[in-house]
Amino acid sequence: MQVQGKYDAKVFLMEQMTRAQGLRLKRLSEEAYQPAQYDRGLSSAEAARRIQVLEAEIELANSF
Repeated sequence: MQVQGKYDAKVFLMEQMTRAQGLRLKRLSEEAYQPAQYDRGLSSAEAARRIQVLEAEIELANSF
């Protein structure tokens, strides 16, 4: 049974972006000239969303 309000490290680590996501997001944000898109404190889901958006923007820019 989990005590309400108690810090749950396992849940926090599951929600935190992975190292691989962080590296990829940092590289993509620099490539797209949008360094503000990278933030160490992002959740895994938000990192995945930003990666997807940046990849689409870079692909679009490369199509011209």
